[in-house]
Amino acid sequence: MFNKRSTRDKMSNEVNAGSMADIAFLLLIFFLVTTTIVEDKGIRVKLPPWSEDEPDITKLNKRNVFSVLVNAQNQLLVRNEPAAISDLRERAKEFISNPSRREDLAEKPTKAIISLKNDRGTNYKTYVEVYNELKGAYNDLWDEEAKRMGIDGGYNDDLPIETRRAIKGKIPMVLSEAEPTAFGKE
Repeated sequence: MFNKRSTRDKMSNEVNAGSMADIAFLLLIFFLVTTTIVEDKGIRVKLPPWSEDEPDITKLNKRNVFSVLVNAQNQLLVRNEPAAISDLRERAKEFISNPSRREDLAEKPTKAIISLKNDRGTNYKTYVEVYNELKGAYNDLWDEEAKRMGIDGGYNDDLPIETRRAIKGKIPMVLSEAEPTAFGKE
């Protein structure tokens, strides 16, 4: 007697998974190659170069220091007086340039130092707002100096590097950030 086998008996209920690992590996490589990783953008600050030498300790004239303190409640103390963030830019510009030659402001822009100190409890948003206002004061002063030099567009990145260096030589940005104090200490 003939043993008849049907096509149904010959078919297997298994799926051939031999090439499944290869496909998964290729997909993994594809996604690794094509995916872009978003980088956090922070505040661009140029740090001083590393030096093994001891720093030169010079006595600072208090007149030339514009101190800005931000406490844990995000309140500002500018030169030992309470202040608002909205007034910070104009006060910093007046301090640096000292147009009326006041005795309590910086002697000249090249001697002006802005000192920024935060509390560890300060909100990052407040820190960035304060930093932006101080940086904005320098940007405004550089723009005014460029216009005084006869540059129509003011200070911008399209200026020749020599011109930008000349402007920053007259009004150098000296922003000193002190180590934050412990939460709620100052």
